[in-house]
Amino acid sequence: MGKEDYKLQKLKAEKYNELRMKYQSLPSHYIYTACQMACSIYRSFRKLKRRRLAKAEKPFFKRQVVMLDDHLFRVDFENWETSIATESGRIKLKLLHGTYHEKLEDMRIGQAWLVKRENSLYLKIVFSKIIELMEPNNKAVAVDINENNIVSGSEKNITNIKTRERIIRTTYFIKRRKLQSNPRLNEKPLLAKYKSREQRRINIIYHEIANQIITEAKKVAVSTILLKNLSNMMRKRSSKALNGRLSRWSFRKLQNIIDYKAKLAGLNVKYVDAKDTSSLCPICRGKLSPNEYRLMICPKCGLEEDRDVIAVKNLLHKYRGMWGFIRSPRKPSHEKRREGMKVNTRPER
Repeated sequence: MGKEDYKLQKLKAEKYNELRMKYQSLPSHYIYTACQMACSIYRSFRKLKRRRLAKAEKPFFKRQVVMLDDHLFRVDFENWETSIATESGRIKLKLLHGTYHEKLEDMRIGQAWLVKRENSLYLKIVFSKIIELMEPNNKAVAVDINENNIVSGSEKNITNIKTRERIIRTTYFIKRRKLQSNPRLNEKPLLAKYKSREQRRINIIYHEIANQIITEAKKVAVSTILLKNLSNMMRKRSSKALNGRLSRWSFRKLQNIIDYKAKLAGLNVKYVDAKDTSSLCPICRGKLSPNEYRLMICPKCGLEEDRDVIAVKNLLHKYRGMWGFIRSPRKPSHEKRREGMKVNTRPER
């Protein structure tokens, strides 16, 4: 039993009888889920406290959220209804859905959260599915992520996708800075509006890019998507402006979206060491020199190409160089090696 599981069991042992006597008409599983939420909130608060980001001395529960386990709710996909256990028995609620949610019918239902926002209720459900990944072969598509563009493909066919993410984020950053320099009564609502609008625009771009990469990978019948291991990307730079740009750039989020979409499609995802992928020649391994804007030239063999295209080719060479060894390419420490991958999604209903 882990440390967090021990704390949860201890909280249940101390508070279950007291809460059961106080709320006798409620199903008992509400007490279990309340203990789980309390432990989760406290764990997050302690992390913020250690990083000196917590503004309060103790955690507060502000939102109107109820956690539900598999005993407290059911989902009927035929009629698109949900039944939720209450102190007066089970009540049925109609679910608003779209064509996207139809693909979730064959997935396994986990926990859920009932969220109240203004006059609306949202049921956030965790769905899981066991995916059988393809047998690895020597075919792969490498993805090089940049601020304004994404370059992906193999050596024969490389695609450059313009995202304009840097322009979008800089535009909203300037808007927020101007608003904060001239405070007004409606400053916070406007800041929240700009933040939400920026996130929506970036999320749409990320999902479209991920879908395009997966579609192209399936067309050329590859088994693996290669991503850079960018764990050292956020090292402190000499320029304050560059630090700000990198902090606003959510490259890990894009990698996570590509990762789970690839695994849903049955593709393997490998993280390759990003060292020297943009500075060494993919032909003779010589040191490249800058020629023009984003162009690199090799003094030894004369290769002249875009640095992002060179990075994609080097990622493919690194992956194929590891082929045949027992060990797999480098990947982040949080990724676990499994034959099948359990993928979770949390759509809103």
